Amino acid sequence: MKFEITKTPAEWKAQLSEEAYAVLREKATERPFTGTYDKHFEKGMYVCAGCENPLFSSDTKFDSHCGWPSFDAALKGSVIYEKDNSYGMQRVEVMCAKCGGHLGHVFDDGPEETTGMRFCTNSVSIKFIPKK
Repeated sequence: MKFEITKTPAEWKAQLSEEAYAVLREKATERPFTGTYDKHFEKGMYVCAGCENPLFSSDTKFDSHCGWPSFDAALKGSVIYEKDNSYGMQRVEVMCAKCGGHLGHVFDDGPEETTGMRFCTNSVSIKFIPKK
């Protein structure tokens, strides 16, 4: 896949923390209930920690009790999806559409009163920008 923002592994490593590099560039997962944004509910926007592409509005965030930040919708065109059959599971990976960074996975067990989707997202893969 081609992305608007491309960098060498060395350039990503210079920009990102070790944990952020592992998640965004190597598809690792942070431990549940350890991320900054799991219980974070301020108004604002969540952007990609790698390229600051706007991904999720705080209006779509909810507490799924899964240990990772959860959203019921991504901003239109902000993410791409890829089948993920790793670890003997069938999942759908969610990546930043601008830089290809791994954000997490999307499941169909979200709030029925909204979209029914749960974007299970690694805190280290996103940054929060408060509403002004």
